[in-house]
Amino acid sequence: MKRQYKQVDVFTSVPFKGNPVAVVMDAKGLSTTQMQTIANWTNLSETTFVFPADSLDADYKVRIFTPGSELPFAGHPTIGTAFALLESGIISTRNCKVVQECAAGLIPLSVSVLDSGDISIAFELPKPQFVELSDEQVILFSSIIGCELDMKSRPKLVDVGARWVVARAINASAVIDATPKFDKLSSFDRALNATGSCIFGEYPTDSHAQIEVRSFAPSCGVNEDPVCGSGNGSVAAYIREQNIFGFEDVSVNSSQGQIMGREGTVNLTISSDSICVSGTAMTCIEGILRF
Repeated sequence: MKRQYKQVDVFTSVPFKGNPVAVVMDAKGLSTTQMQTIANWTNLSETTFVFPADSLDADYKVRIFTPGSELPFAGHPTIGTAFALLESGIISTRNCKVVQECAAGLIPLSVSVLDSGDISIAFELPKPQFVELSDEQVILFSSIIGCELDMKSRPKLVDVGARWVVARAINASAVIDATPKFDKLSSFDRALNATGSCIFGEYPTDSHAQIEVRSFAPSCGVNEDPVCGSGNGSVAAYIREQNIFGFEDVSVNSSQGQIMGREGTVNLTISSDSICVSGTAMTCIEGILRF
């Protein structure tokens, strides 16, 4: 069996500095077991499988797998899959928009060309739902995340299809220096039915970015995700819910991945009625998947 295959680096315009996603361009006829096996083999944080859309309002349908499980939605796979399909001419934009169908529903994407010539793709985050953590859960999380947290902003579980425990560190340096206990974090995530945990902290004014983010998902087989779209979106939802940057609409430039030798950049546009996550992408590998 042969299938067209691409590996797309997301949230970067520099090869090998973003977060790669494997894209199987035509997954018709593949079973769930086959898809999970392929995702385990690619050993990337996510692998996507493209199908014809069921909805007349969508341009394509995608299923998203980590090495160990299936996700209803994820950010960098959404951008990477759309980029791969647009680059290959399999889909085209309508008024600079495409619509992805996935287990979390229909996800509208906006496509624009930057002055650099790079294509930027933005998705509107599914409406976030917040789950309060108990005092005991907050204490446990604080003891295993290995990061000095700003407890004026209480950690919360943010559900955007993917479910992230989001916590605010005292600053960006604390995020970079964090040393999570992955085995205990995995058990913590499973108890909450959480995808993983995201920590973020602010940089000083006039830095290259406003916040640094790290995302951990050991229960999904990914100790650390280099640059995470749904995680950054959940951080944006938390920022809005906690009123960290004020009530006005704001654009936040997020940096992620430097601890892993990456230079991911995610733009978060936060308003009272929507959150958009955007970034660029590029194909690093393309060919035929044989199995």
